[in-house]
Amino acid sequence: MEPIRVLIADDHTLFRQGIRALLASVPDVELIGEAATGEDAVARAAALRPDVVLMDIKMPGTNGVEATRRVLNENPRVGVVVLTMLEDDDSVFAAMRAGARGYVVKGADEGEMLRVVRAAASGEALFGRAVAERLMTFFADAGQIAKARAFPDLTDRERDVLGLIAQGLSNAEIADRLFLSPKTVRNHISSIFDKLQVTDRAQAIVRAREAGMGR
Repeated sequence: MEPIRVLIADDHTLFRQGIRALLASVPDVELIGEAATGEDAVARAAALRPDVVLMDIKMPGTNGVEATRRVLNENPRVGVVVLTMLEDDDSVFAAMRAGARGYVVKGADEGEMLRVVRAAASGEALFGRAVAERLMTFFADAGQIAKARAFPDLTDRERDVLGLIAQGLSNAEIADRLFLSPKTVRNHISSIFDKLQVTDRAQAIVRAREAGMGR
């Protein structure tokens, strides 16, 4: 059988070196390329057509979530495995929405890393143990389930801002309510519009109220 062809995208050189050594130690997996940024990952995935991409969720410029979305738009059959330090639940759910097929923490042992890679290559979805435990805890909270369903790409603060937009508050009123600067509020709103793929406040209000916010 042909070896599983893997591309790794991570901005930490030492981590890439560790993965390179791990994959070189097994006969059924082959490292075919490396990328240090999200943009580079998208370009190399298009050029090399790997079976699996190991994608760091936090990279400079284009992050791992957006890079995952773009890689899968180009080639839906590739198995993207997200590498995470479990810094926040929002990023894990955003990666799920983007189509990632596997999730594993960077501190996982070699056996777990290889199991996730092999599962992704065969079309399965597999969570590393630490990620699975985190998700089980998350979904045990009914309130968090509702939040995950409504705009999982948004951070908690962005949801706060969107909820106040849906109530009809102005930027100045939102800044006052959340103890933020006007510039920070504008930045949050710009990010919200981008993630919701809306162009103005009215469209954002409609999306938010459809999800039960601002009532």
